[in-house]
Amino acid sequence: MTQFSNTKHRLENLQNQMSDPSFWNDKQKAQELVKEYNELKAKQEAQKNRPEFFKGDYDDRNALMTITAGTGGTEAMDWAEMLLRMYLRFAQKKGFKAEILDKNIAIEAGIKSAVVSVSGHFAYGWLKSEGGVHRLVRISPFDADKARHTSFALVEVIPEITTTPGVEVVEIKPDELKIETFRSSGPGGQYVQKTESAVRVIHLPTKISVSCQSERSQLQNKETAMKILRSKLFQLELKKRRDELTDLKGGVKEASWGNQIRSYVLHPYKMVKDLRTEWETSDTEAILNGELEEIIKAYLQIKK
Repeated sequence: MTQFSNTKHRLENLQNQMSDPSFWNDKQKAQELVKEYNELKAKQEAQKNRPEFFKGDYDDRNALMTITAGTGGTEAMDWAEMLLRMYLRFAQKKGFKAEILDKNIAIEAGIKSAVVSVSGHFAYGWLKSEGGVHRLVRISPFDADKARHTSFALVEVIPEITTTPGVEVVEIKPDELKIETFRSSGPGGQYVQKTESAVRVIHLPTKISVSCQSERSQLQNKETAMKILRSKLFQLELKKRRDELTDLKGGVKEASWGNQIRSYVLHPYKMVKDLRTEWETSDTEAILNGELEEIIKAYLQIKK
């Protein structure tokens, strides 16, 4: 069943409940159902008016993005942070809500990894094309000899899977989980630093591990970590059903030579080039400041 069909089915179910004379007997539950109905109705309208290149069942979902530093040491970790900034800027320009759920800060500079939730109409549709290895060539700010360096970072993007009724989910059994708590490793206020509010959830059968330290309480961080885990397991299930994973994530590749989807060259000349579409620009500053719509559209147009 497609996502559009799921939404339509749930709306019909809610309409039937709302027409029942006893619907308002439980005021709190009724208000929650009315809120869900209004949100789904808005979502249905967005689906009807979706851009022509958003044909995937999950394109209208929120997105979960993971950025991981690859080959290149400190240089790569700085590059990973540059990419994080680029996507946060893009989300802001599109009117999306972006929240950093987990960030592993490097000692010298940059980040080892970060997980970002991006919420908004077709957030996943816009960002799914960014999955893959991103390559940077520049004069290293960390090299006293001012030598040219090449570094890599891996971007992974998956659709957010919720527990909304009528939406297919993967069952997660409590005895399959290992839950750990730890102190936040990054900025977050005195309360976060002094208590073990950060949460790591490990799914034992698949060895998938997810962390969250963006909230102040363990409970909130656990709920967010479970949301990420649920989405990752759903993606894994889809991978089993399909011959390839390109529709969702573009495959998982090592963040090193030869596997890049896009090159960002800052020296000896300026150029950003998507190797899948041959789209390129010399305005590297605009791209790194989040002006990604055209380069993303070029990819979506050939994939529609």
